[in-house]
Amino acid sequence: EEEEEEEEEEEEEEEEEEEKEEEKEEEEEEEEEEEEEEEEEDNKKKKKKKKKKKKKKKKKKKKKKRNR
Repeated sequence: EEEEEEEEEEEEEEEEEEEKEEEKEEEEEEEEEEEEEEEEEDNKKKKKKKKKKKKKKKKKKKKKKRNR
């Protein structure tokens, strides 16, 4: 009888450990995803900025040409 109880306890502990591990992994994955999303956002913003800058430069160039 006691042996059975011990076995059950061990099994429960193992299950708890596994659950904790899984939770930890899930959290890490979520964090990674969030970071990736943030990076993508940053990249989009940078691209937009670059594009704007390029456009501005082009406009300036055209204006200069026109003024000559």
